[in-house]
Amino acid sequence: MAEEAILTGDDLMTGAPSPLVPAELSPYVVEGLDTCTTEVRRLFQCLYKNDVEPFCQDELILVKRCTQERDELIRKRLMDGEKTLGSVMPLEKVKERDDALKAESELLERRLILASTIEGVEGFRVRWRLNGELLDVNSRLEALRKGAVGRKDG
Repeated sequence: MAEEAILTGDDLMTGAPSPLVPAELSPYVVEGLDTCTTEVRRLFQCLYKNDVEPFCQDELILVKRCTQERDELIRKRLMDGEKTLGSVMPLEKVKERDDALKAESELLERRLILASTIEGVEGFRVRWRLNGELLDVNSRLEALRKGAVGRKDG
């Protein structure tokens, strides 16, 4: 007989954290997006009523599934948006955006190195968040460059 795994709130921190959406892409990225408020509300109601996570397994699973699907859609839209910007913006603006994303990536790398000195759960959370942001910024940079390479004028 297999043992049943009991999920906790920390299990919601597996995989990459939710991506940050830059202001210039937010109208496109968040339009019609399911923010998972219904699932989160049900989880909080269950936790309030039962006071412990083992009694809220269904709610935890639903929140995790909803946020994973939402984050995948956000990432896809972010990459599509960056690729589109790379293909339609003037080349000098694409270069500026490329430089800004590179600088952001380098800053996140330095912050991730510094975060390696933070111990315990707090250190894990900081490194987890920074690593997720770094992966997202690098993916956006790659998408921007793909859009720029596919230009008809350059």
